[in-house]
Amino acid sequence: MRRIANRLTGPGLRRMVFGLGVAILAAAGGVQPAVAQDAARLAGLSALALSDPEAALTEIATLLARPDVTANVRVAYDLNRLAAEVLEGQGSLDEAAALYADLAGFAGRNRERLAADPVLLWRAAARLAEAAGNLSAALRAEEAVLAEQRDGLMPAQVIADTLARMEALAKASGNEATASSYADARLVALAPPVPVSGARGDGRGYSAVEIFYATDRARTGRSYPAEFYGAGRGPLETGIAVVTVPDEHTPGQLEAPSVWKLEFAANPVRHVMLRSVEPVPQEAFFSRMRELIGKQERREAFIFIHGYNVTFEAAARRAAQLAHDMNYSGLPILYSWPSQGSTVGYISDTAVVQLSARRLSRFLDQVVAQSEAEKIHIVAHSMGNRALTEALELMALRHRGESEAPPFGQIVFAAPDVDMGLFAEILPTISPLASRMTLYASENDWALASSQQLHGNAPRAGQGGNDILSAMGIDSVDMSELGEDMLAHGYFADDRSALVDLVSLIWRNVDPEYRCGLQAEPAPSGRKTWRYVPGQCPDDALLAVIGTLQAEGIETPEAARSEVARIVTDPTLKSEVQPLVARMMAP
Repeated sequence: MRRIANRLTGPGLRRMVFGLGVAILAAAGGVQPAVAQDAARLAGLSALALSDPEAALTEIATLLARPDVTANVRVAYDLNRLAAEVLEGQGSLDEAAALYADLAGFAGRNRERLAADPVLLWRAAARLAEAAGNLSAALRAEEAVLAEQRDGLMPAQVIADTLARMEALAKASGNEATASSYADARLVALAPPVPVSGARGDGRGYSAVEIFYATDRARTGRSYPAEFYGAGRGPLETGIAVVTVPDEHTPGQLEAPSVWKLEFAANPVRHVMLRSVEPVPQEAFFSRMRELIGKQERREAFIFIHGYNVTFEAAARRAAQLAHDMNYSGLPILYSWPSQGSTVGYISDTAVVQLSARRLSRFLDQVVAQSEAEKIHIVAHSMGNRALTEALELMALRHRGESEAPPFGQIVFAAPDVDMGLFAEILPTISPLASRMTLYASENDWALASSQQLHGNAPRAGQGGNDILSAMGIDSVDMSELGEDMLAHGYFADDRSALVDLVSLIWRNVDPEYRCGLQAEPAPSGRKTWRYVPGQCPDDALLAVIGTLQAEGIETPEAARSEVARIVTDPTLKSEVQPLVARMMAP
């Protein structure tokens, strides 16, 4: 991948090759980056790029000269992407197009680490190359887009739209024969598919998860699902997204193509993919929501609010993975705020998340009033907790004294990037809104450690260890022993152990004392906190069993014991699972 080089003379010398070898080494775990101490430096780059683009390019070059930075695939990618944006803003369109093309190739080789869609980068390369008059480079980039979309079995209209752009580029180049071939291919793409038979399920090899969403991201004007919404601010909009999950999916994973498996493009049979995004007016949105909830055994919904450094596509994939892995029989809903989706976009994210809090607060009111769900659960991650805590505080103040029954079931604050003191102050106001509130924390969280540095060493609510938050009205669970999750810090969804705990909460509002793997820890305040101890629970079996019990509406220990005996055929595993399930049903 090309990168910004040391400041030499001439625009053509701004870029140099960042080899695949370092990226592979980092992806394999051979190099651990040491950029946590540079959190403020990274966070300030986006602002510097606006005020002094040349200084930003120099700073990017300085950072990329350090092996500990380039060893971190995500940071190296984000630095180069910011450089491409700066070059574009300066009018260096050819340079920016070439850098976007290099980024696309790099993203394709490092999908598991980056979760970046190469199509968006190839499309940017094509747009800039065309603007620079380099039509052959633009056509090559669109050809790469087409290959990705065909390998990913994208909808016919998406492929046809790309072929139409290729036809227009070929015509502009004066190549009528090539343009005609693209026109023919577009007609073929739009032809009705020939039915096929398969050996699994309906023959597709994957299942589709329908995600209801609300977002205040601005539309980009493009139809490709991954780039339908960008990082700009927009009005609140509702809709339905479809994410596919492979039949061979492993709980806790967001499968993406891997160069180690010789996978060079996404495919729904093997990878979790965002397949479609359809805005739906609010009246029809809530009508459809009521219709689906009315058909459920348990009339429930859960709302997921993503964190910092997350695109709309990544948020939709995560929401679908959570719903699928929890075997959740209720309705999954995503709230996506305009995160930049970049490690260097921290300051931009902090600026926009507060505005989103007000919109989220109104949306939560709407879901409570219009969904007809009997229970509504909320899971927020990282900086998304800033939006959630403020939204809940506004709700609590608006509805103070109106009802004794809490409008929400479980509210889970996962790795909250919120000032710990502020979080503790807000808790008494918002705790009446939920049947139970739970905090998941970790002392190994790189992102929160960086955030603490950025905020004058003020501890964050999501940090675990000896200083974990202990407060009335919330169960604090230290997940530190699940390990370090670096930039993603998504242990609550990436690890099956954490998923089992989350499922137990949503299933029956189980007290920490009765949940598998939690050990009570004394706290200076005298209130208990809890520490998760890995290896104590048969995670896969519990996920499957609780999902089935929830879907079938089983509520008594006797019925649960009978169902476990039916589901779990291995005698040893059955002897482990039955008492754990009985313990969770006892309270």
